[in-house]
Amino acid sequence: MSTGIGNTALAYARLWHLVDAKGQVLGRMSSRIATTLMGKHKPIYNPAADCGDYVVVINARDVKVTGNKFDQKVYYRHSGYPGGLKETPYSRLMERNPSEIIRKAVYGMLPKNRLRSSRMDRLLVFADDKHPYKANITKIYDNKIPQACSPIE
Repeated sequence: MSTGIGNTALAYARLWHLVDAKGQVLGRMSSRIATTLMGKHKPIYNPAADCGDYVVVINARDVKVTGNKFDQKVYYRHSGYPGGLKETPYSRLMERNPSEIIRKAVYGMLPKNRLRSSRMDRLLVFADDKHPYKANITKIYDNKIPQACSPIE
């Protein structure tokens, strides 16, 4: 029989991470966000447990894509009826709802299981740099290195 050593409640505590998407590449940033939402950066990671953190993404309007994706990438959805396939180009989705681009990228990178929707609930994306969670932020991703900080006011 094994016993837990130490205070595991601190290990399961959910931290708040701030990611500034300005100038970052969509795919690389989204994979890091998915890892944080899953909790893979913690020593207590368990694929069956939901031990990830909150992630607040700002400046979603300024995210970059490589190659010709700005002109060629297309998002699809289907209504379920014959002829119900809808296509939305990346450029149009960026104009209308830039936060949805990051949400779709992270959603596709999370494991396809029952925990995906609860993990996505902890992803908060904002098109500009204004958000209501400034008091909650405990870590800032700056230059791709997580740094501890005091809450931003």
